[in-house]
Amino acid sequence: MPKNMADYRIGILPGDGTGREVALEAQRILDTIEQHTNQGFDQIVIPCGGQHYIETGEEWAEGSFDFCRDEADALYLGAIGHPGAYLPNGDLAGGSVILGLRSGLDLYANLRPIKLYEGVPHKVHGKFTQIWEPGMVDMTILRENTEGLYHSLLRRSADRAMGRTPYEPPEMTFPGLKGEVAYDPRPISEHGSERLIRMGFEIAETRNGAPIDGKKRVSCIDKSNVTRGCQLFRRTFDKVALDYPDTEPDYGYIDAFTQWLTRSPESYDVVVTSNMFGDIATDLGAVLQGGMGMAASGNIGDDNAFFEPVHGSAPKYAGMNKVNPIASINSIQLMMYWLGRKNNDDELAQIGSLIDDSVADHLRDGKGLTYDLGGTASCSDVGEGIAARLATKLQDTF
Repeated sequence: MPKNMADYRIGILPGDGTGREVALEAQRILDTIEQHTNQGFDQIVIPCGGQHYIETGEEWAEGSFDFCRDEADALYLGAIGHPGAYLPNGDLAGGSVILGLRSGLDLYANLRPIKLYEGVPHKVHGKFTQIWEPGMVDMTILRENTEGLYHSLLRRSADRAMGRTPYEPPEMTFPGLKGEVAYDPRPISEHGSERLIRMGFEIAETRNGAPIDGKKRVSCIDKSNVTRGCQLFRRTFDKVALDYPDTEPDYGYIDAFTQWLTRSPESYDVVVTSNMFGDIATDLGAVLQGGMGMAASGNIGDDNAFFEPVHGSAPKYAGMNKVNPIASINSIQLMMYWLGRKNNDDELAQIGSLIDDSVADHLRDGKGLTYDLGGTASCSDVGEGIAARLATKLQDTF
């Protein structure tokens, strides 16, 4: 089949630990697409992270941020974090990569699909069991990605990535407190909230609604009964919701939401929330889909995006070819959807659906599961199995 070589330039940032292993499986999926379609991917590998910092004294090579911003069509990141790798100011070495990209590229939406596939068990009470049926869990959580409690760290990381003097928040005083005081400002803006919330409503229009009733629904999760930032977030939500009369607005406080999320996940369609709340709630939500090894994500802005599994570098498993690569593979699925929408390339969106079908078939078969799902398959076993299924589907489709 003739190729349109290098239709898209993809930055591959393997990072640390098991991130390097699952990145190979992400690349395997890109290779499979290229071999069986007219799509071409120029994969540029960028060494980065904490281990790279220990070995070289730099988190990534000079010019890497500029490449990611100006030349890459999309980015894939494996994981960041290496034991003992910290910068002189105490920040995690490699933070300039993941956090610098989020802030420096203004990737304001962290998109986390939470979907339970058939054949995936849950480890509850120390044994594998099945509590939620696959059709009960199918939601997307959008976490604001550039503001909130992590704003200062994000800005510091972006400044380092772009070679600027790192940002530090202004000094503040707190009457009534004694001894050493440490603090992190939690700025939430109307602009930052509105663009995230609007994306949530736009995504809801493309989905089939909440599993329980099929209604298109966007849930605003905050702590607006206590904090001013959340009060602004909810006021902004109410304003944006008026532009989408066919989508039901829904509300919840974060503490109650963590209960409802696990008790009745079928009620949720799209969820929008702030940075820290989203960070915590989405990791809890990963339990619904079988664990962190199943949890893919996208960091989305208006012009740029990077995609990553959210399980971290898992240093204790590094080099063992053991961890689950499905979160990594599904991150490529999200990349295909995003590239397809951004470039009006319907074929890429179709390829994203075929990746999802290949993952679903592999899990339904139940013969190639990694340890976290109760099986004995290796990381590469799973990657090879899903890639083989995808190759067949691509051949049959294109």
